[in-house]
Amino acid sequence: MDVTVTPLPGLGTRQDFTTGSGHRVGVITYRDGRFELIVSDHEDPDKVAASVELTSTETSTLAGLLGAPQLVAKLSEQQREVAGVTTWQLPVPAGSPYAGRELADTEMRTRTSVSIVAVVRDGVVHPSPRPDFVFAAGDLVVVVGTADGLRAAEEILTRG
Repeated sequence: MDVTVTPLPGLGTRQDFTTGSGHRVGVITYRDGRFELIVSDHEDPDKVAASVELTSTETSTLAGLLGAPQLVAKLSEQQREVAGVTTWQLPVPAGSPYAGRELADTEMRTRTSVSIVAVVRDGVVHPSPRPDFVFAAGDLVVVVGTADGLRAAEEILTRG
């Protein structure tokens, strides 16, 4: 899919693409750090039909909502043929004892036989994170394992 990047002198940039229905959907990134989600008029792609201003946190949340399910769907599809293996998305809550600590500190694989295959932070996917990857509150951890192992992994990320 082609993304058009348009400089907006003095303001920032506009990045958008055309949907299958003919709408242009995009984001204006302002120089001051603000974001605006836009949908262009179907008849006139230069005219904004709807817009929503988003904070950085809201932008990250939206990116996670849009990006993480696609990653998990791909992983689930790849794992579909393996009986007993499931893919889950587990949040690192604000009160997690592992927020601000390295992945290795969880001893996740040793304690649960679960593999951490990716971490989604601020809409950016970090595939195959290394043991020194530092978790942050709000991260979405993509894990693969058995149902029992996944429940144990959720407990670890939540309570330690």
